[in-house]
Amino acid sequence: MNVGWSAPRLAAALAAAVVLLVIAGLAAGSEGWSFAWRDEWTLVAEIRAPRTLGAWGVGALLGLAGAIAQGLFRNPLADPYLLGSAAGAGLGVVLVLAAGGLLGASIGWTGLGWVTQIGLVVAAFAGALVGVGLTLLLAHGAARPLVLLLCGVVVGVMLGAIADLLLLLSPDALRGRQVFLLGSTGFLGWRSVGLLALALVLTLPIAVRFARALDALVLGEASATSLGLPLPRIRLLLVALMALATGSAVAQAGLVAFVGLVAPHLVRRCVVVTHGALLALSALAGGALLLAADVAARSVVAPQELPVGLLTAVLGGAYLMVLLRRRRGLGVVV
Repeated sequence: MNVGWSAPRLAAALAAAVVLLVIAGLAAGSEGWSFAWRDEWTLVAEIRAPRTLGAWGVGALLGLAGAIAQGLFRNPLADPYLLGSAAGAGLGVVLVLAAGGLLGASIGWTGLGWVTQIGLVVAAFAGALVGVGLTLLLAHGAARPLVLLLCGVVVGVMLGAIADLLLLLSPDALRGRQVFLLGSTGFLGWRSVGLLALALVLTLPIAVRFARALDALVLGEASATSLGLPLPRIRLLLVALMALATGSAVAQAGLVAFVGLVAPHLVRRCVVVTHGALLALSALAGGALLLAADVAARSVVAPQELPVGLLTAVLGGAYLMVLLRRRRGLGVVV
């Protein structure tokens, strides 16, 4: 149900929330909250600041990817991980961890820090793109959304099974994969912030530019085609943008659940807009959601820290359960 906000008011409210959450992120630490930033400048500048800004970037990319997915498939329950990106990224991580473990065991070299600093990021990003590429190849493009969705499920199951098989052969990789699956913003640095910003700058303007096709798809496939839009090519472009946004986010923070699914929902509950504005507002909302989850993950059981992906899964799942229950009570089908 729409609450009657306008798009500018919602954007201003989300921007204000982001500013407040950034301040909270700079203050939240393992020993509690502290605003004495001058005394803790190194800690704030080198750890808290990039982590906070990186968390916003990851959430923004997932919110954007989720809005694209829901528009493409005309389904409010569509998720940016549907096309095999999550399974592909997980397989890439397992491959690097298994290779690193085997290399260290064979030559007796333990100096494999570069693997976790660079190799996992590259492997997760490449794996996400490979997963989506296999889905597109199996579906013969993006012209048929239902076939594309089913192929994504098949590719996800297949890549996940391969990753499980590799874990049987290299059990030492299990812990690293578990950290990846739970999602974490604890490893985000300034390099991550730069990569996330670049991905957002590349994907958001192009997605907004071609959002008219998503507006046309609301009217149905035949109506959209009658407007003269090259739907197969635009669909393929939007799938590529979704893969780039999802892959960039997953590569830096692992699998953060439900942000890409919930962010567009929250925007649509507040305001009725075309897809161009929906994409931008979903990015803002996704960033705010993950920022809030990151601050909570650092604060709830301090000095220990919860995996941020676990927290978003619990809260996002609870939100969707409440939403589904309310809509069923009103006789509305999601």
